[in-house]
Amino acid sequence: MISGMAWDRVASRAAPLSRGYTMARFAVILPAAGRSSRFGDKEKKPFATLDGRAVWLRTAELFITRDDVCQCLIVIAPADEEVFRRRYGANLAFLNVQIVLGGAERFESVANALALVKPEADFVAVHDAVRPCLTAALIDSVFAKAEKTGAALLGVPVSDTLKQAGDGQKVQKTVSRQGLWLAQTPQVFRRDWLAAAYADRGQLGKDVTDDAQLVEAAGHPVHLVTGAASNIKITTRGDLYLAEAILKAQPKPKAKGPIHPFAEEEMWGGRGGR
Repeated sequence: MISGMAWDRVASRAAPLSRGYTMARFAVILPAAGRSSRFGDKEKKPFATLDGRAVWLRTAELFITRDDVCQCLIVIAPADEEVFRRRYGANLAFLNVQIVLGGAERFESVANALALVKPEADFVAVHDAVRPCLTAALIDSVFAKAEKTGAALLGVPVSDTLKQAGDGQKVQKTVSRQGLWLAQTPQVFRRDWLAAAYADRGQLGKDVTDDAQLVEAAGHPVHLVTGAASNIKITTRGDLYLAEAILKAQPKPKAKGPIHPFAEEEMWGGRGGR
């Protein structure tokens, strides 16, 4: 089923489509192959339960109902494949989410997924599988900016005072925050730009911290779109509780039907264990 929000987007785009506008198509890659070493739980953070279902499922649901998304890929560690398929097989089939096996480093995982992106995708969006508090409005904004400029990412301006420390955590100096932003995801790029940047990624080695860095190194301008402090990345167990509070505070659009196999159970109180 398609959510009410998705139908609203279809309706809003009907006019430009009637004037010959061809909608851009986006493939979405959700990296979830990390070791979760800082999470402090026997469960890896993408598979932890967040208000009734897995973190990665809540994240994937933000994209699979969009009319401009033609493919969604979840990247997992090879060691997790058997358990992942057994636990989430019904969800994968229902949501049409494709599994990709990741590599030792994040950029290797994204490269593996990029090789499987459908030919019809004009753009590729890379979004952390553990950022489930993203909103449809933010996705709309960063997708639109990428479509206009070729490359865009969400970010928030640094508002706190920055200190640079040395040995013993002694402050060395105060760093100007002028022009500094905290990068978030989604990071969205023309497919050909991202593919070429990954093909030439060897020059940066393992120092790559996000996909925008590769595209920047390839000489393409990358544009910032103002995100939100609520678009948090779950890193520790405490972040999971914060994410739950954020989700409960967000407006709940009325869906036209279930968007995953067990949604109706949740409607009657079957929210699952923690």
